[in-house]
Amino acid sequence: MEMFLKWIEEKFMPPMAKLSEQRHLRAIRDGVISTLSLIIVGSFFLIIAQPPVKAWADAIAPNVGKIMVPYRLTMGLMSLYAAYGMGYSLAKSYKLDGVSGGVLSLAAFLLATIPVNADAFITAATKAGVKGGAPMGWVLPMANLGGAGMFVAIITMIFAVETLRLLKKYNVTLKMPEQVPESVSRSFEALIPAAVIITVVWFIRVWLNFDIQTAIMNLFKPLVNVAGNSLGGVLVPVIFITVLWSAGIHGMSVIGSIVRPVWLVLLDANTAAVSAHQALPNIAPEPFFQWFIWIGGAGATLSLALLMCFSKSEYLKRVGRFSIIPGIFNINEPLIFGTPLVMNPILAIPFILGPVVSAIIAYAATAAGLVAKVSIIAPWTLPAPIGAMLATGGDWRAAVLVCINIAVVTVIYYPFFKAYEKKMIKEEQQEVEVA
Repeated sequence: MEMFLKWIEEKFMPPMAKLSEQRHLRAIRDGVISTLSLIIVGSFFLIIAQPPVKAWADAIAPNVGKIMVPYRLTMGLMSLYAAYGMGYSLAKSYKLDGVSGGVLSLAAFLLATIPVNADAFITAATKAGVKGGAPMGWVLPMANLGGAGMFVAIITMIFAVETLRLLKKYNVTLKMPEQVPESVSRSFEALIPAAVIITVVWFIRVWLNFDIQTAIMNLFKPLVNVAGNSLGGVLVPVIFITVLWSAGIHGMSVIGSIVRPVWLVLLDANTAAVSAHQALPNIAPEPFFQWFIWIGGAGATLSLALLMCFSKSEYLKRVGRFSIIPGIFNINEPLIFGTPLVMNPILAIPFILGPVVSAIIAYAATAAGLVAKVSIIAPWTLPAPIGAMLATGGDWRAAVLVCINIAVVTVIYYPFFKAYEKKMIKEEQQEVEVA
């Protein structure tokens, strides 16, 4: 282990540390971190709205819609807030006006989502005999404004700020007299860049009807056709989901939405087999991934949260301690965007490797009959050992398997975590010296 840590420190860390300081990657990291307070608060409302105990869930069922409002307007709009934060950070790195960079990035991101006339749907429902609601006018679909839209937010942010930079570099801006207030002057300086950015994004999204989200789906569709009831079918979605998350793309939204129909068919077959008192045919329906692989969330980050709780870096320690409770309930956005794991070349390797190894262990144990196959969809906010027991019909060995995977993934994360911790401690010491 000491030799491995030395190799990481001397050979692996220098190029990865240099890559992590790249201007655009740093802007993405800082912008995403700026949403951390909203993500943390929103995640707790999600736990309250979907408690793991059925009696509690039944008691609050009439008010779930109200309880979920803060979640939908915080975590549900994560990419919206991040678009501004990333644009602000990148603009400041170029010594441009941060507010202008943030606003232009936000506008470009919103233009990538086409509003929908809700009244048309209400009218159609009324004609079909369904009681219509009150007129709503034009509404903005929220599906791609949360974590699923992060990749679009990154692309539009880079385009917006780089356009602002180039136009200012070549003096294609409106200059105001010195006596004009600075806030007014900034607005006019951003006028021409805003016109260019809005026109280009509008033309691509509306007139060319090019949907980045759909393009991503189509790109990865052939790659997940092999997903199914085999080790390869387990590993393919695991690898692509974690790789996409590492790049700032909501992996489950991209890959999960495509392979989920396959998972549901596998689960239905297992459920039917249980009802008929027959042997379960399938190893890897969706609950298999939920309880044996995504322990604590994508990337099996509960292990990382445990390590961070005892970190020597003050920042990592704090992030770990306020992420550990959501992580127990399989909500890891605070950790993913607080560490951050997005665009983090150092922690990307265990983020991908950990779930791969745990998937192999879980598949082998299930195929060998050491653990019962899953046949039940348990509430996803349950702690993993409990959820695994319920999903396998009460098999206590499933809880043991979860604990084994947590331990194995912790060992995988450890050397990379220590390398990243050392980097963070150095940065913290430099900030203290400057102060």
